[in-house]
Amino acid sequence: MPIPAELQKAWDNAIELTENEEPEQALDVLRSAWPLAENKAQESKTLRYAADANTEFGRIDEPNQKRHWQKAHKDYTKALAFDPKNKETRRRLNKLASMMDEKAVSLGLGFQIFDEGNPTPLGLFAMLASLVLVLVSFKVVADFLTEEDPNPIVVFEVTYSVDGQEMKGEIEIELYQSDAPLHVESFVSHVENFRYDFTEFHRIIGDFMIQGGDIENKQGRGGYSAHYYGWCDGQEIPLDQCSLEDWSIPYEHENGLKHTAGAIAAAHGGLNTDGSQFYIVPDDGQATHLDWEEGKDCSQQSCHTVFGYVISGMEHVNAMSEVPTDANNAPVESVRLLMAHLMA
Repeated sequence: MPIPAELQKAWDNAIELTENEEPEQALDVLRSAWPLAENKAQESKTLRYAADANTEFGRIDEPNQKRHWQKAHKDYTKALAFDPKNKETRRRLNKLASMMDEKAVSLGLGFQIFDEGNPTPLGLFAMLASLVLVLVSFKVVADFLTEEDPNPIVVFEVTYSVDGQEMKGEIEIELYQSDAPLHVESFVSHVENFRYDFTEFHRIIGDFMIQGGDIENKQGRGGYSAHYYGWCDGQEIPLDQCSLEDWSIPYEHENGLKHTAGAIAAAHGGLNTDGSQFYIVPDDGQATHLDWEEGKDCSQQSCHTVFGYVISGMEHVNAMSEVPTDANNAPVESVRLLMAHLMA
């Protein structure tokens, strides 16, 4: 269905206002345009960019940053409820969650501009609740994405068992190449060379993470980086002094990405020993102790590099995290990554 011309015009105007650090005016424009949305997709985009405006609002209005960012988080969540497969919305939600975690801003929300039963000066839209915060257009998102190379998206085809029944599914993961360029480059190279195909998720801990990516032994005792980055099992030495199985990736854990739900991060055995192994955090996963933060000594405490987020298929991550395991956290029945490939 084509986008109504007046709605598109309002989106474009709101984007420009947000870019010019006038998010409050952008929200006014979008509130007026809300009745023009004709379907869930248009409502989802409007909500997504309302969240963008509030994210920007929090950046420039630091005394009220918590309130603005909590509103933005709720609106991204509402946008996903309308359009669950929208990768751009999930990406922005994950980015905001990382920012909030870094600033110790809780996700709990108080009064919302559009929250039902709590009219504010903007209470005209209170009764619309999950429909009501508003922002930007699809056209402008596309314009933004053309300014830099889009992030690669990897698709995992996985299989696991639930109550004796074999389950299959796909997990789509967006890799944040500008935030963790070495980890993404290595990961993509392994994918392109089919090294992750038919590997195991060898270590699973409920309420924490699912771990896989051992391209050597398939059981968690190996896995090297796809390229030589100057590091050999955590030591910075020349290539001719390092065996392939010891190639490792130096840390990129100071990139600001956090262990929120859906995060994919590099497993390692110590600082600068990242290889091919990775883990994914389920919705109920508690892994924030692996985040880097200012003042944390990562030579003494674990700091892990997050390099992407699941954008589709979290139901499979969650189900895999709940399979029965033995005393060593190995799945009783195989949990396999059948194939990994880049999305065209």
